[in-house]
Amino acid sequence: MIYLKIHETQNGKIIAMCDESLIDKVLRDGELILDIKSYADFYRGSLITVQQFADVSTSKMSSANIVGREAIDAAIKKKVIDEGHVKMINGVPYAQAFKVDF
Repeated sequence: MIYLKIHETQNGKIIAMCDESLIDKVLRDGELILDIKSYADFYRGSLITVQQFADVSTSKMSSANIVGREAIDAAIKKKVIDEGHVKMINGVPYAQAFKVDF
């Protein structure tokens, strides 16, 4: 299961996705820290399946923050992110995406 929260802003939607199993974790890899625990409210929205994410509208998305294997896989399938942009921290995949209009 994946936590999904969509933040509506003046500049578009910010999509936050995190695997359920990671919501209260702090991931560390050297000096790199991804503190999901302190920012759990940013990610904790609806608890959905990968299949349910396929039906979520990502139009007008300005950015996305995605953490965890299930969330990453769902975002790649929906073409929210490209597999080549996925990074790893302590064995956990994560990605950020930004839509820039010129």
